[in-house]
Amino acid sequence: MSAQPIDTTTITDLVAAATAAPSMHNAQPWRFRYVSGTRTFELRPDLSRAMTRTDPDNRALCLGCAAALFNLRVAAAHAGWDVDTRLLPSPSDPDLYATVRLTGTGGPDRELARLFPAISRRHTSRHPFTEQPIPREVADALCDAARQEGAQMAFPDAWHVEALLDHIYDVEGRDSVRPERFEDIQNWTRIGPQEAEAAVDGIPDYAFGPRKSGGRAPVRDFAGRRPVPGRTAAVFETVPQLALLGTTNDRRVDWLRAGQAMERVLLLATLHGLSTSLSSHSLEQHDLRELARDPVSAMGFVQMVLRLGYGPTGVASPRRPVPEVLDID
Repeated sequence: MSAQPIDTTTITDLVAAATAAPSMHNAQPWRFRYVSGTRTFELRPDLSRAMTRTDPDNRALCLGCAAALFNLRVAAAHAGWDVDTRLLPSPSDPDLYATVRLTGTGGPDRELARLFPAISRRHTSRHPFTEQPIPREVADALCDAARQEGAQMAFPDAWHVEALLDHIYDVEGRDSVRPERFEDIQNWTRIGPQEAEAAVDGIPDYAFGPRKSGGRAPVRDFAGRRPVPGRTAAVFETVPQLALLGTTNDRRVDWLRAGQAMERVLLLATLHGLSTSLSSHSLEQHDLRELARDPVSAMGFVQMVLRLGYGPTGVASPRRPVPEVLDID
């Protein structure tokens, strides 16, 4: 595998792969700059896409940017490049989340390159999964993937799953009496053919999945009380297979590690034939996020709840054109 020349097409292709990453409400809150003289990508947040009501500290925004960072690393390895990745490299520039320098030395990371086909196949699935259990060896591989990025992943025991589901019901009840909490969803959902077909960000109604008429899977209903013509209903799994992704500490650098770990897990799960979705609803509440961890676990802070299983893979959500998120110097 030899490195490709660094021309505008290559730079654009690498960033296009990066921006296929998941982000809260598909806000795509990232900006890339490529510095030709040093063959370095810089990653910064697009704070105009922050969600002050549901993500006031920008933790979820940071996770999304880090997932895009991981995809960039994967795409670079697939293109034959070794990379030097640095998180928060400049104390004087706190919004510089990371730099990725294409070194061309040492050879590409083949384990990363192997994940590349999953980038275009990974889609959030808001559909029912089967009750087929995830094989132990696959679960272990996913936990190892998180460790490789400096995070932790655990499959909670039955009592813990019950508690996590209770947290979802709790936050849904809170939302019902605080309609202002629905404002971010209203701003980032696209309902109706005209809006959905023209969307370049947010969640279009064709990606909502069916309305839940039964089951206990933690699948957020982005329609709320708004009608979506033609939307069907379905029964979801009774015993959802959940995993917790977390870190020992809760600083910005930990969020950047967690976001990369999250995407590494999602891509590897996709290669193993699993469908995936993310559940952050209860984690948006400080008290419920504290309760999400197992008190006897070494995981200090839960960063994301993952739902895994076998079922429909979901559909691709729209993406912003690369020129809107990339500057080349």
